[in-house]
Amino acid sequence: MVLESKIPVPANSGFGIQNLPYCIFSTYGSELRAGMALGDSIIDLGALAQSGVFDGLHSGIATTLNEATLNNYISLGKEITNAVRLKVQALFSVGNSELSDFEQYLFNKDIVIFHLPIAIGDYTDFYSSKYHAYNVGVMFRGAENALMPNYLHLPVGYHGRASSIVVSGTPLHRPWGQVKPVDATEPIFTTSKQLDFELEMAYVIGKENGLGNPVTTSEAADYVFGFMLFNDWSARDIQSWEYVPLGPFLGKNFGSSLAPFIVTAEALEGAKTDLNTQEPAVLPYLQVDPKSAYDIDLEVIIKPEAGEETIISKSNTKYLYWSVTQQIAHHSVNGCNLRIGDLYASGTISAPEETGYGSMLELTWRGTKPLKLSDGTERKFINDSDTVIMRAYAQANGERIGFGEVATTILPAIANKWEKIK
Repeated sequence: MVLESKIPVPANSGFGIQNLPYCIFSTYGSELRAGMALGDSIIDLGALAQSGVFDGLHSGIATTLNEATLNNYISLGKEITNAVRLKVQALFSVGNSELSDFEQYLFNKDIVIFHLPIAIGDYTDFYSSKYHAYNVGVMFRGAENALMPNYLHLPVGYHGRASSIVVSGTPLHRPWGQVKPVDATEPIFTTSKQLDFELEMAYVIGKENGLGNPVTTSEAADYVFGFMLFNDWSARDIQSWEYVPLGPFLGKNFGSSLAPFIVTAEALEGAKTDLNTQEPAVLPYLQVDPKSAYDIDLEVIIKPEAGEETIISKSNTKYLYWSVTQQIAHHSVNGCNLRIGDLYASGTISAPEETGYGSMLELTWRGTKPLKLSDGTERKFINDSDTVIMRAYAQANGERIGFGEVATTILPAIANKWEKIK
C-alpha cells in the first residue's frame, strides 16, 4: 500500500513518508533528542515517545529516544526500531486519526540544530571503489601496477580516527604537517596545499557479534542499522609522504564530515541492485547474493565564498567493487568484535567516467588538469573558504529516498604555534 503524508512533502525533497531518516537534534535551549525527517519538518520522537504512542513496543523506548545519541535506542534491536518507524509512518499518513494533535510534534528543519546522531566508538574506512583504486594506482605506480595484488581478493581497509568526525555544517581548518616537495631532498613542515574531499557512503553498525565470533555475509545485513553520506577529508601531500609503509595517518585524521541523517537499511531495500562481477572469484567466506549493491546517486558541489554552487562530480554507489556485507564479513573474519555505533565507510566512490570521479586528486589528475567553476575560477584542490557539499538520493518503492547533505567550509590553517618554540 502506498502511504501519503499528512504534511506537505516538497517534490524531490527525499524525505517522504517511505524514508523517515533518523537524526539527533535540539532547539534553542532544549536538550538533545531523537527526530525523524519528514518533508521540511523534523518529527520530535522524544516528545512523541513521552506521549505514550509507542507504549507496548518496549519499555525503554521513551528513555532512549530522549538521549543525546541513538546508540541505546539502536541497541533495542531491529524488531523494535522497525516497529517504531512503521508506527510513525502510520501516525503521519493520511487517513490515520490516532494522533489528532500531530502538529505539536513538528519543527521546521531550518530552525533546529543537528548533532552527530551516534557516539562513534570505532571507525573503519574501506577502499571499495575499483575505479578509484585504479586511478590512484595509475598516478603513483603506472597502469601496469595500478591495482595492488590483494585488491581483487579482499576488501582493503584501515582503522581511522573517530574523534575528529564532525556533523555537517562544522567548519574544518586546513591542516599542518610534514610534506616532501617533489624537488626537495628533505621534508618541510607546512600547511597542506593539496586538501581534498572523498565522496563516500558510511553505514552504522546496529548489532554486536562478540569477540571471536565472525559474521558471515549472509548474516551481515542484520548488522547494518542504516546509511549516512560521508566526506572523508584528505591532505594528499601530507598523506603521500607519510603513508609508506603503514598507511594513512595525519593526512586523514584532522577531520571527516558526516551528514546528520541515518537512512535505515529497510528504507533502502528497494534500491538494491546487482554487485559488479568479481573476477577472480572470491574466497568462500566472501561470496554473496548478487543483489548486494545499492543504486544511490551521488553528487559533489564546490561553493566558493559568496559564490555560486558548481556540481563537479556525479557518481553512484553501484560502482563499488566490494559490498557492505563483504566488508563486514572480512572485518570480522578474524574474530574482531563489532559494536553498536561503529561507523564503516565505503572509501572514495568513483564512477568509470571522469565526470564521476570522487576526489579532486582524480578530477584534476593530481593537479595537472584544473577544474573551472561557474564563477570562472579554477581549482586544483580545495581552497580556503570553499564549501564542499555532497548530496545523495535513491529511488525505492516509488519514492525518492534522500540522505540530506554534508556541507563543510574550509577555514585557513591555525596560526603556527611552533614558530614560538624555536
